[in-house]
Amino acid sequence: MGFNLTRRTVLFVYAVLIIVPMVVVLAGTFKTTQQLFSSPFGLPDKLDGANYRQVLGQGGLGGAFRNSAIVTACSVPITLFVGSLASYGIARIRGWVGHLIYGFIVLGMAVPAQANMIPQYVLFDVLGLTNSLIGLVLINVVVTLPIAVFIMTGFLKTIPGEIYEATSIDGSGPWRTYRSVILPLSTPSLAATAIFLFVIHWNDLLYPLLFIQEPGKKTLPVALLSFQGEFLTDYPLLFTGVVVASAPIVVAYVFLQRYFVAGITAGSVKG
Repeated sequence: MGFNLTRRTVLFVYAVLIIVPMVVVLAGTFKTTQQLFSSPFGLPDKLDGANYRQVLGQGGLGGAFRNSAIVTACSVPITLFVGSLASYGIARIRGWVGHLIYGFIVLGMAVPAQANMIPQYVLFDVLGLTNSLIGLVLINVVVTLPIAVFIMTGFLKTIPGEIYEATSIDGSGPWRTYRSVILPLSTPSLAATAIFLFVIHWNDLLYPLLFIQEPGKKTLPVALLSFQGEFLTDYPLLFTGVVVASAPIVVAYVFLQRYFVAGITAGSVKG
């Protein structure tokens, strides 16, 4: 009885800590700066979309939203494709060779991004890929590939070896096995990995801030910095920009949460 009461109390406090800031931010998108500071926890007087129109229009967030959508829409599928191929190969290679390849790729997760920034920038500058959305796509794929391989390899190793043997007996080659058998079976793992990649690519600030100088090619996280000045911050516009930037992530998770939970738990138990 006492344990259940304590657990409910902790969960209630946690829910309040999550819900109250969300309500303040959402309500703040319909307020002026004066209304926000005079009544930060109060409801807006009216649901006026002036802040949204200003952010998407004059604030330049519309173009930044488009740039983020282009970079994310290209980065996620490419990373999933390359990562699933690598994971499929690692899962098929038995013994120390497979472990060595897997460890070499996943080692990239242990290297801080800041440690590679200077050589990466020099290399991309020589190749003419700085200040380019294509350059952002390539760097996103390179940086997040170890994460994709780490998640998907854990799932693919749970697939029984008899399935691979059966496809070989039926005359299927590695590519057909990958396309017709592995990909359908890996749907939960792919969806879970896609959500992780989507959040990372969509919220990435470091590389767009480093690689992009042209205002018209800035992504959402970089564009949000323009609402925060050295001496004054327009919090209603900043809250509005945060809501606009967070909306795609929320929508993606709502539609893919079933696969997300299945993908996270699938690779935790060996078959």
